[in-house]
Amino acid sequence: MSTQSQKLLLVILAFCWIYIRKFQSRQESEVVSTITAICALAIALITSALLPVDIFLVSFMKYPNGTYKEWAANNETRSQMEDTVLYGYYTLYSIILFCVFLWIPFVYFYYEERDDNNENKCSQVKNALKYTIGFAIVCVVLLLIGRPVVFLFEVKLESLANGTPDSPPTDGLPALSFSISSLTLIGMLAVITYTAYGMSVLPLNLIKGTRSVLYERLENTEDIEDVEHQIEKLKSKCKDGRPLSSRDRNNLQELEGRLQVLQRRGRHLEIAERNCCTKVGRALRPLKIILGVFFILVALLFTIALFISNLDKALHSAGISSGFIVFGTNLTNPLNELLLALQPVFPLDYILITVITMYFVLTSMAGIRHMGIWFFWIRLYKIRPQRTRPQALLFLCMILLLIVLHTSYMIYSLAPQYVMYGSQKYVTPVPSSGPTLGNSTASTARTCDAEAPQDQCTVTRSYLFLHKFWFFSTIYYFGNWAFIVAFLIGLVVSCCRGKKSVIEGEVEADDSDMSDDEYVH
Repeated sequence: MSTQSQKLLLVILAFCWIYIRKFQSRQESEVVSTITAICALAIALITSALLPVDIFLVSFMKYPNGTYKEWAANNETRSQMEDTVLYGYYTLYSIILFCVFLWIPFVYFYYEERDDNNENKCSQVKNALKYTIGFAIVCVVLLLIGRPVVFLFEVKLESLANGTPDSPPTDGLPALSFSISSLTLIGMLAVITYTAYGMSVLPLNLIKGTRSVLYERLENTEDIEDVEHQIEKLKSKCKDGRPLSSRDRNNLQELEGRLQVLQRRGRHLEIAERNCCTKVGRALRPLKIILGVFFILVALLFTIALFISNLDKALHSAGISSGFIVFGTNLTNPLNELLLALQPVFPLDYILITVITMYFVLTSMAGIRHMGIWFFWIRLYKIRPQRTRPQALLFLCMILLLIVLHTSYMIYSLAPQYVMYGSQKYVTPVPSSGPTLGNSTASTARTCDAEAPQDQCTVTRSYLFLHKFWFFSTIYYFGNWAFIVAFLIGLVVSCCRGKKSVIEGEVEADDSDMSDDEYVH
């Protein structure tokens, strides 16, 4: 491993450690769940970085004039590099399978089975293994049915367009491909739910900022006085010895619970007013507004590019039977054109595609942070700073792993031509207009597209992997439409909501979702 790779890995691990520690409950933290969450989050980030590497490698094989570099002129050398990237995908995806079906479920149930005394470790392991077997059975079933399904649903690319190579033989890997594609469907649902909302709530929260601490303290003090007055009014009914009615007792219990929450809010607001981070946040307010405006413009650009790409597929693809695959671009896609325009200035296009990839990951994390963990209409956990239970963090990391699987298809939808060929160009002959000797011709370099000769342009392994099954590609296509609708709904909801509290998520009245109790500073 090179020095640069080691530094990058250390940066990723440091970020994961800081992020998990920021939200982790200080009262219920455990070494095993913490290490699992950090490693799973790191795997998600490393996997998301593989697509930019894939695009860079196919582009690095050629000079800007469209000719192959000396080391890549041999077909065998190019095939070895392509296979290396392909097996890199399979290795990381295999690790994700292991995390989703074995590692994370085992740690989750191991923690769930922990008793108050925390003495019977053997019983914990036994019960955790018992529940994890169910996930393992699902994984085995997907692997077993993968190979037969390949012969029914695998896309034969060479039959759909001239000059586009079919995927290389995988020698037993179709089962893994089918399993990963099945998980990607779940990742698609997570992207529609969390990423779409995160793309709207993150920039708008930066633009709107938080409420004034002084105003919140004043408002909270007035609420405390009002509740205390209502409590005294109810208690005055029983001064003569008469018992309170059941209705009054219930109201008194609710008011006392609300008073406790308000008093906790008051203590946290007092701490926030003295906190230096709050003062720094106020000083950086202009920068936050600029970042918020930038992020919302990026989100709108992505939505427009995704709409144009889907419209292109609807108008020019071969339909459902091909998975709505389109070779080349028939409609002008702004993001695809921007990436192609940045190609001459190395390495701006690679930086942009990396930023796009990380943007999806960060907005997904923001969406999960604000929405919490849901199972259909039931909220399971909230993600709260220093109060998130270990089970919630494990769920968060599992969702991120699934989202990363679908991120590659989302980025392909945003910039199809660039994700397919990168910055490659190929040499094409052009008839000479001046006086020539015999039939001599000139040549020019053109950007690789679907019309390029097969031996002149190399397709990224990500593209071949994404379109291995037409059935999944069709579902991903309709998922993109659902993503656009979800983003627009989230944008409207985020615009209608007011400013968030400066102690957002620190104190909440409803802890019935198994959220952590208050952390005593």
